Amino acid sequence: MGMVAAGISFDSMKLRPQPVKLRAGFRHLSNYEATMVFLTRRATFSASHYYWNEAWSAEKNGQVFGRCANRNGHGHNYTLEVTVSGEPDAVTGFVVDLKWLRDVIERDVLAAYDHRHLNVEVEEFAAGKLIPTTENIAISAWRRLEPAVTAAGGARLSRVRVYETPEIFAEYRGEL
Repeated sequence: MGMVAAGISFDSMKLRPQPVKLRAGFRHLSNYEATMVFLTRRATFSASHYYWNEAWSAEKNGQVFGRCANRNGHGHNYTLEVTVSGEPDAVTGFVVDLKWLRDVIERDVLAAYDHRHLNVEVEEFAAGKLIPTTENIAISAWRRLEPAVTAAGGARLSRVRVYETPEIFAEYRGEL
């Protein structure tokens, strides 16, 4: 005979959560009204960049940024992680539709960044407006994605993480 605690049925022999029928044919593991889930989608893009502060001399740029100040640029295979949060829909079980999220990432970020020279071809980094560091790429990707996620309703953008290498990443979680 099983035990029920906080809306979760436990098989007394195996102590595994068992779904409990809660309402109108829907089965959930929890009867809590608000369940926050964080869902992350990963994508990759390749881009080149260099670090250069237009207000500094070539010598100072070289001192501060080293090899990364070479104006011919260098490239990376970046990994972008986009995390949204919200309550799973009672009918679909989704926080957001993953195909929709993939399409938004491709349209708003990858189309602008993939196989581009960030300093030359991407508006927010072109003409020395913003140095395309991993930190600034994460912030910029957030700003590109946030309007679409907010407009869709039901979920919010929680985190954007950009890996420049497997060992180096920047994470942005929105304004404080």
